[in-house]
Amino acid sequence: MLTKRIIPCFDVKNGRVVKNVSFLTNERDAGDPVELSAYYEAAGADELVLLDITASVEGRSTMMDIVRRTTEQVFIPFTVGGGITSVDDIREILKAGADKVSVNTAAVKNPKLIAEGAKRFGQQCMVVAIDGKYDRNKGDWEVLIHGGRTSTGMSVIDWAKKAESLGAGEILLTSFDQDGKKDGYDLTLTRLVSEAVSIPVIASGGAGSKEHFYDVFTDGKADAALAASIFHFKETSVGEVKAYLKKKGVSIR
Repeated sequence: MLTKRIIPCFDVKNGRVVKNVSFLTNERDAGDPVELSAYYEAAGADELVLLDITASVEGRSTMMDIVRRTTEQVFIPFTVGGGITSVDDIREILKAGADKVSVNTAAVKNPKLIAEGAKRFGQQCMVVAIDGKYDRNKGDWEVLIHGGRTSTGMSVIDWAKKAESLGAGEILLTSFDQDGKKDGYDLTLTRLVSEAVSIPVIASGGAGSKEHFYDVFTDGKADAALAASIFHFKETSVGEVKAYLKKKGVSIR
C-alpha cells in the first residue's frame, strides 16, 4: 500500500503567504514563505507546495527569488506553481531547486505544455493543478482558471483524464466551493477524480480538522492531502494529524 502524504501549501502574494476563502475573500497574512518552509520540514511535512496565486492574473512569472531561498532551506519534495507558461519557465523553476512544477491556467490554454514538460523533464515533474467549482445546472464540476476568476465550461473529470493522457504525473485538485471554509474536503469530487485517473491525486480545499484528512484518504480515495490555514494558524500540526491517522490505521510516511 502506498503511504499517504501530508502537504502544507503556501499561497504567496507580494512575497507573503496569505489565505483566502474560495480563493478571493477574507485574506489573512500567514507569514514569510521561506521561514514557514523550514518550519514545516522540521515538523514532518512530506512535501511542500508554493503557489504564486496572482502570477497568471498579472501575466508575470513566478517569484524566483523566493523559490531559490526556499530550496536552500528545505530538502523535502517542493512543488512550485503560478505564472508558468512555457518549457523555459519550467526549466528555470527546476534550476532554482524545485522538484516539481504545478501548471494550471497555462495547461488549459495550451495542453501541449503538459506533454512537452513531461517529455523534457520527466512525468514526475509535471503536476497539473485543477480548480473545480460545482455547477448545479450541469450537475458537474467545472474547471476554473486565473485563480478561480474565469470559468472554462470544461468538466473537471474530463480534464483530469486528458491531463493524465498528456503526461501529468499528479493531479492537484482544489475545490473552489470548499477552499478556506474548513468544513471538510469535497469528498465526492475527490473520489470521482481519483477513480477516473491512475496517477496520484492531491486533495485540496476545506481541511479544518484531523478527521477531514482521514475522510479524504478513505472516502475520497486521495493519495495526498494539502492544507494551509489549519497549519499556518496552528489549529493543529502535521505531527498531530499524522499521529491521528496512524491510530486510525492509515499508512503514512
